[in-house]
Amino acid sequence: MLAALQHMDIHFLKRQGHSVRQIARLTGHARNTVRAILKAGSLRAPQSRQRQTKLDPHHDYLRERAGTGLSAVRLLAELQARGYQGGIHAVRRFLAGLEERATAAARATVRYETGPGEQAQVDWKHVGTFADAQGRPVTISAFVMVLSFSRAIYVRFVTSMSLPVLIDCHLEAFAFFGGVPAAILYDNMKQVRLDPQRWNPAFLDFAAHCGFTPKTHRPYRPRTKGKVERAIHYLDQSFLLGSRFADLDDLNARGLHWCRHTANARIHATTRRRPDELLAVELAHLAPAARLRPYAPAVARKVDAEALIAYHGGRYSVPPEHVGQLVSVQSLGGRITVKAGELIVAEHTPVPKGHSQINPGHLQALWKQTVARATTERYAPPPRCTVVFAQAVEQRPLSVYAEVAG
Repeated sequence: MLAALQHMDIHFLKRQGHSVRQIARLTGHARNTVRAILKAGSLRAPQSRQRQTKLDPHHDYLRERAGTGLSAVRLLAELQARGYQGGIHAVRRFLAGLEERATAAARATVRYETGPGEQAQVDWKHVGTFADAQGRPVTISAFVMVLSFSRAIYVRFVTSMSLPVLIDCHLEAFAFFGGVPAAILYDNMKQVRLDPQRWNPAFLDFAAHCGFTPKTHRPYRPRTKGKVERAIHYLDQSFLLGSRFADLDDLNARGLHWCRHTANARIHATTRRRPDELLAVELAHLAPAARLRPYAPAVARKVDAEALIAYHGGRYSVPPEHVGQLVSVQSLGGRITVKAGELIVAEHTPVPKGHSQINPGHLQALWKQTVARATTERYAPPPRCTVVFAQAVEQRPLSVYAEVAG
């Protein structure tokens, strides 16, 4: 059999215009051999021989039983009952190959590219726990947002991952990028989802205020937000690893400088473009951040017996039928909005601390409800003392006393 280089030489000489006779003379091969090689075209890869093993007839059975969790020892016993005469090592090698292919299939992910302004991805990174000036432990986390089209990165370091902090980080990221994407992808963090079936209503309210759609990846499939995962790895390797920071302010100041002058100014490995250059293109497709109204998160308040709720030092009235209930209170557009579920039940203008604002309609309804209750309920004052008759007093006939006297 001729070597691959010899096949290539024959085809090369033919492309140069040599005849079969000339190629045979130059290479030293017979003309029939030259004709056969030229007729066959490109060199075929040699076919490896598949050696038959004792386990081959049982492959389908093992594939079917591999997902049952049985050990190789148990499966060997089953195979021997089916006529298998080989050893356990072959069984173990076959099972290991099945497991390796299953793992590779589970990791396979189709890269999902989005258009400008369509999506961002958000995640937290645990930075570490450090001692402050008083020796108290402080845990620091990094909020990371990546615009999926441009790969522009924003990072902020915080000491809490609570919902108000998450909201503030979003607002600062929107200001940094100059706009708000149409959708943002998260993992199943509690600030976003209470459980797989329920969103956090407070976070949904914030998303509606900003005009983006929150989305979460499927459970146990974090690779669907791989852009932010890779950005977090890059942040760790390029910025955090081996660095020393004076305090949280120093960490955030240098982190912001890293975003502007390193992360967003490099040539990205996937797009082969600088993220800040693509951000200039993406900016036209983002909802302008400058148009965002100030946002105050909704808080829960219980309506007291006077049909009032307390909010930021002031007291505001609600319809009296909500006395004793939890309502949602929020400051939006210079107005105090009170909701029971999804229904707005009261709106007020803010008042200074220590002051109250009472809707006349709410006061009138409360008065009517109080009067109606007073007329329908009978008032019985409590007794001033208690007298208990434990047993009846025995009454004797007068004849008894007459006999005693006689």
